[in-house]
Amino acid sequence: MTAFDATEVRRLRTEEQLSVREIRARTGLGRNRIHELLRGVPAPERTRRPRAKDDLRTEAVALRSTGHPVPEIARRLGVSRSTAYLWVRHIPLKRDPEEERERRRAHSKVMTDAQWEEHRRIRDAARAATVDAAAAWVKGLRYRDLVLVGAALYWAEGTKAKPWRPHDCRVRFVNSDPALVALFVEFVEALGERRAALRYRVAIHESADAAEAVNWWAGQIGVPAEAFQPSTMKRHRPTTVRRNTGTTYRGCLSVEVPRSRRLYWKIEGIMKGMADGIGTAGR
Repeated sequence: MTAFDATEVRRLRTEEQLSVREIRARTGLGRNRIHELLRGVPAPERTRRPRAKDDLRTEAVALRSTGHPVPEIARRLGVSRSTAYLWVRHIPLKRDPEEERERRRAHSKVMTDAQWEEHRRIRDAARAATVDAAAAWVKGLRYRDLVLVGAALYWAEGTKAKPWRPHDCRVRFVNSDPALVALFVEFVEALGERRAALRYRVAIHESADAAEAVNWWAGQIGVPAEAFQPSTMKRHRPTTVRRNTGTTYRGCLSVEVPRSRRLYWKIEGIMKGMADGIGTAGR
């Protein structure tokens, strides 16, 4: 091969934009020899074979530029994580600090849940079995049981006279637990009060659905919603972090017994008798 021949091969490549196969047909030279003579000479654009994943690579770079992590890019484009990483490793990922903290918190929760899943399953099963066994042991409350439990419940959770207001003896019970409210209503009924004669009022934050809460409480205690007094709306404070939100939040129910001074005295007496009897059981 003369210097002229080498120059001709390069000319065919650069000026006529021929492929290696076409140059072989013109000159009769072998493939390896032509590649040697064309070393450093880029192939014509028309001879380049488009890569099947060029579009995916371009999309991967775009996603990375907008802050997407490698696992998400791989999932979106349907490629392996290693492939996605090779495409975008030259682009550093910049995350918002708060988003990064939230991502770490979410990852930590996933790892913790996975680590403790079996323990929690066993714990929850043991709790359910214990609760069911205790509930089966109670079965039903006799009159004396109901009166004693109801009086203790009211003395712990109900409205009581204060030293500076000793004669304010109204029976009024406020709670958010429907089981405790139902128990209190059963208790005052056992002491001779009519369920329909009690006064019911929902206290709830103004951001919640008060009408739905009234209907729900009415169903819990078995009285018509029309019997409820107007709800007490609590003003929402944006600076207060509240956990009692969502569809399960229905506020508190206030149950008041009208003209209840003597009932209050009776509850007070039951509690005095229970206090006097402490330590005497089993003697």
